[in-house]
Parts: sequence; C-alpha cells; structure tokens
Amino acid sequence: MDTRAAKAYVLKRLKEELPTERSYHSLGHTLDVYASVIDIALNEGLEGEDLELLKIAALYHDCGFVVNNDSHEEVGCSIVSEQLPGFGFSTVQIERICAMIRATKIPQSPQDLPARILCDADLDYLGRGDFKQIGDTLFAEMQAYGHLRTEMEWNTLQVGFLTQHRYFTRTNIELREPVKQAHLAKVKAWLADKGQ
Repeated sequence: MDTRAAKAYVLKRLKEELPTERSYHSLGHTLDVYASVIDIALNEGLEGEDLELLKIAALYHDCGFVVNNDSHEEVGCSIVSEQLPGFGFSTVQIERICAMIRATKIPQSPQDLPARILCDADLDYLGRGDFKQIGDTLFAEMQAYGHLRTEMEWNTLQVGFLTQHRYFTRTNIELREPVKQAHLAKVKAWLADKGQ
C-alpha cells in the first residue's frame, strides 16, 4: 500500500474542495487529528500496519465533507472504497479504515484500539489549552450553516456535549479528561453568569 500517495491525494482534495465556511471541519482539523493519532498511538503502543491504517483513517475521516454535509462518514467511506484500491490497499484494509471512520460518528462507537484512538484524536481539543480557539471555529461553522445563532445557544450546546462526551483511551482519560472538566466548569460558569 502506498500510504504517501493516499495521503497526498486526500490532502489535495481537502485543500481544494472544502468550502471556506468549513472553519472547523477543515484541512487544519484533519492535520490536527492526524498528529493526535500519532501521539496517542505512541502512548498506547499501537504500531505496524494498525498504525498505518489508523493514520490513513485520520486523514480521510472528514473527507466526505467535500461532497456532502450529511452522513459525511458514509460519504468518506465511499471515497475510501473508490480511491484506496488504486493506492494498493486491500479490501480488508479498506474495511478496517471505514470501520474507524464510522466509529467517529456522534455518538462515537469505537470497537477496537485503533478506532478508540481515532475517536479520541478527533475530539482531542476538548481537553487541551486551545479548546476555546478551536471551539470558536466550530461555532462559526455552525452559524454559517444556520445551526446556531447566539453565543448562549452555543454554550448551552457545549455543556450538553462536554457532559455526554467520554474519552476511550487510557492516554486521553489521564491527559485530557481533567482539562476537559475544567473547560466544562468554565462554560457552566459563563452560562450561570448570564442567568441560564
């Protein structure tokens, strides 16, 4: 399998085809998830072919947005199934990549370690110092697509999401969960200050 060519293909498509309104589900997000899966996999001891397939899944996990706003995981799997055979990926490898991508659909449902790592990498920012900066890009994207209007709606949504979300890997439970809880407390305090 030619992972370098598969990576170059999807990065070019994301750069050229994602709408500018995708301020969160962007090339930058994909590269962030890619870097996070490598870091988490190192801590979790994942290596070899499992790691290579995980890295490809990270690169392709949101590529469905270049085609369709709805069911982007399934659209992404269609792109994977159409393109990756040309880069030497087997049917079994493609099925594993698609299983990881499908696991990231909210609510997340990872069935094995590579999928757990991808799910945690996809929402790694929830427990990091750049939480507000990245969250602001998601708020802007949701406003652009008419899903939210006000900061009050956004922060109410965030409280619900942060409360329900859970990390799946030992790495993120230890490193990200405490920081995520601190962010949740700040958002709740903001809402309380606004009388909500």
